[in-house]
Amino acid sequence: MESGGCDLKDTNFGKLSSCLKDTQQQLVQLFGKSTDLVFKELQPDHCTQIAVIYIDGLVDTQVLHNSILFSLQESCTPDRLKGLDAGQKLELLYKRILMAGDISVTRDLKTFVHQLLSGNVMVLVDGTPSALRIGLPGWEDRNVSEPISQTVVRGPMEGFTENLRTNTALIRRKIKDPQLWLETLQIGRVTQTSVSIMYLTHIANPDLVQEVKRRLDKIDTDSILESGYIEEFIQDTAATPFPTVYNSDRPDTIAAGILEGKVAIIVDGTPFVLLVPTFFVSFFQSAEDYYHRSDIATLLRFIRFLSFFITMLAPSFYVAVTTFHQEMIPTTLVISLAAQRESVPFPAFVEALLMELTYEILREAGVRIPKNVGQAVSIVGTLVIGQAAVSAGFISSAMVIIVSITAISSFVIPETGMAIAARIIRFAFIVLAGFIGLYGILFGVFIIVMHLASLRSFGMPYMSPIGPYQSEDFKDSLFRFSWPRLKTRPANSKIQNPNRQDTTK
Repeated sequence: MESGGCDLKDTNFGKLSSCLKDTQQQLVQLFGKSTDLVFKELQPDHCTQIAVIYIDGLVDTQVLHNSILFSLQESCTPDRLKGLDAGQKLELLYKRILMAGDISVTRDLKTFVHQLLSGNVMVLVDGTPSALRIGLPGWEDRNVSEPISQTVVRGPMEGFTENLRTNTALIRRKIKDPQLWLETLQIGRVTQTSVSIMYLTHIANPDLVQEVKRRLDKIDTDSILESGYIEEFIQDTAATPFPTVYNSDRPDTIAAGILEGKVAIIVDGTPFVLLVPTFFVSFFQSAEDYYHRSDIATLLRFIRFLSFFITMLAPSFYVAVTTFHQEMIPTTLVISLAAQRESVPFPAFVEALLMELTYEILREAGVRIPKNVGQAVSIVGTLVIGQAAVSAGFISSAMVIIVSITAISSFVIPETGMAIAARIIRFAFIVLAGFIGLYGILFGVFIIVMHLASLRSFGMPYMSPIGPYQSEDFKDSLFRFSWPRLKTRPANSKIQNPNRQDTTK
């Protein structure tokens, strides 16, 4: 074994030793001089040795002391243990003495170590090659609070946390159906991160479920620290700026996706849950759409799609018309723009690139900077620098307006991944507009449309229901029809049960 540590998948684990000292030596070899590994021995009589092993900080020590250790010290009397062999003593602890709801028997060392590192208390009896696992997780968790990335005005104000079991419970609170199945596996040779999938077995496509499991099983890496790791491993293609796996920190959004036949992927240690498959229109839908009336929700969706195009095309359109197509601008506005640009030393193409790059720097600084000075930085960035640049003649006032509208529009898109994609593509459109004007923009739009039409999310067409066209699914895509008219689930995932309501009425 190398001194740098041990890999649970590469280490040659075997069965637990019946000798308590041998097991202790194996743990010392694996964990080294780790001071948080607690190994407490009890000796109720001269021929019985019991060991309680746990990781300090991962278990609820108060319950451990008041319940487990108390039961062992008070109930393991020499009279009760007299005449029993090691196996019978372990069975006595399992069935009569240790009053714990989550308790099981472990017989191999690899499972023993994994359960120990997962916040369980392990109880060993000298002379038997088995151990008792008692679930007593007790690490500090963040309380359920309001979602940060996808806020709403009307709707539930609870978000996922970093605890896997809390997140699965939040989903089960929304869907009280025994056919909501939960399957968990460990991914990561070193981190052994718990990853769960949740789906409704009578709605989700079985082929989709098997494909999700296959892609997760193929992941071979040493660590999984966030759901973003999983997302990059399971996506259909990495050669695209558009996200093909949906993520959310809202339980109601994930529950709604599961009810539509999708599969949720929950990763321990992160509040962001993945949802597959996903489609282009899904990134412009908010949980709030289904809590407002249908007419309000439809208007909001149109605003989001409009904001997406403004984010991508506004700066490039300004560059194109001011550089190559001045005849498209009203005469009064042309004179005003010419007067503003008279003292600007850069062409519109360079001006747009500099302003957009400056805005991205300020935006990133606003995210990384400490919150107590974040407001001051935003004021300096938006007011002082912008006004000073205009006064110094580096940029025109019209360009400041264009960049501001573009920035505000990017915040309208509900899902961050799609907003980032629009921000990336925006620079390509600026370059195309700077060289060949509106023809470059049209060429770029054509390439983007062709690219979107070629994308797949777990084998499903990314642009569904637009392409391929599915008229029934249009009731909840660009538009949002009223609930009485949404009788069927979206058919683009090839689900088993398409009926959401009784279609005979």
